[in-house]
Amino acid sequence: MHDQALAPADFEFIEDILLKYGDDNSVLNLAELDGYFTALVSGPAAMDVAIWFPAIWGDQIPAWESKAELEKFIDLCTRHMNNIAQQLASDAQGFQARFEHTEHQDLPLTLAEEWCFGYIRGAAISQWPALPAEHAAQLEAISWCAEQDNFELPADLDVAAHQQQVARIEPAARALHAYWLTQRG
Repeated sequence: MHDQALAPADFEFIEDILLKYGDDNSVLNLAELDGYFTALVSGPAAMDVAIWFPAIWGDQIPAWESKAELEKFIDLCTRHMNNIAQQLASDAQGFQARFEHTEHQDLPLTLAEEWCFGYIRGAAISQWPALPAEHAAQLEAISWCAEQDNFELPADLDVAAHQQQVARIEPAARALHAYWLTQRG
């Protein structure tokens, strides 16, 4: 069933496949894939699998180990994307991005960079046209975070300022989804 939420083992399978077949041009982790799918289901038009699937791999389709592996990956991705779409359409305030979490100087820290990078990839693949100023600012909040390189967090990272930026991302994604929803005929 395509509406059924994914189990932890399903997400593990997706993550393993991304690591197995990914390279510098592809989506590399679950956070990035989640952001990518969020943008795809939020954009001005529905995206066909023939467009979104190759873009996961930077348009270099992997040499799959088996047809069953490929089919399972596509099925799980489709279910996850449908779940995101359903969440945003029925309970947008309950939508939660799959951000990464770590610790920095013994404090919990949410990392949204990979998710945001995926979101920007999805908006680009969807060829979003120019947005009105209010919504352009929301997309900017997401793209700002995507531009941050926090693979190695600086010792002097202002955790509070960083978390304030991260806190803007989910509301921006919700607002962008709502905007495009009103624009679809």
